[in-house]
Amino acid sequence: MSERVRKVVVVTGGSQGIGAGLVAGYRRQGWAVVATSRTIVPASDADLLTIDGDISDPATADRVVEGALERFGRIDTLVNNAGVYVAKPFTDYTAADYARAVGVNLAGFFWLTQRVITAMLERRSGHVVNVSATLADFADSQTPAVLTALTKGGLASATRSLAIEYAAHGIRVNAVSPGVIQTPEHAPESYDSLAALHPWDGSARSATSSTASSTWSRPRSSPDRSCTSTAARARAAEDTVGGLSTTRASYLG
Repeated sequence: MSERVRKVVVVTGGSQGIGAGLVAGYRRQGWAVVATSRTIVPASDADLLTIDGDISDPATADRVVEGALERFGRIDTLVNNAGVYVAKPFTDYTAADYARAVGVNLAGFFWLTQRVITAMLERRSGHVVNVSATLADFADSQTPAVLTALTKGGLASATRSLAIEYAAHGIRVNAVSPGVIQTPEHAPESYDSLAALHPWDGSARSATSSTASSTWSRPRSSPDRSCTSTAARARAAEDTVGGLSTTRASYLG
């Protein structure tokens, strides 16, 4: 991709799992990447800017957007990938569990997306991809995870709202909802029980592919059309790699 048309993506949770796969995938496509996570390390690649910090802190969102604009001059896509998964019986959740899940899954999305959309509005162009979770839509008695349902379900609702709000401004908002994906977020001792829910492929590649393709694919409709025609009708698609891992993607713009 030439310097003149090079696009820029911000990926949260970019140090491991799906996020690390997204960073590598976007770089292969020639995009400049801003990756952030709590423990991310500096990069030697001039087109990869890494910013460490707590995504639930508004100050981290400020540093990410300021860094992206200072280094690359624009933000074309934001992938809100950072998330925490805490599976416990409802009555076992602690105040710390609640604060951690809400902080990363909701506050992290909120503060960064607010700042990124502000920057996108100046160019009347942009794309936000929110990584949700199928557990928010399909509860399973073997995997009690109400904090995931609460926070990721809220993220899905926010996706629909933002898609309608900003469709006429040239900004698309999509959600991708991974199924059972093996990433470092899951402790090794949980692999057997999680694999029993749905076989997985041992990597995050299916979720990475589905998330990134929602950016690389051509928009379904013109952002200049009405909010109803561009955003109100969510479409669901299944992405299966070798029949092993499933990801649902909702395209709202």
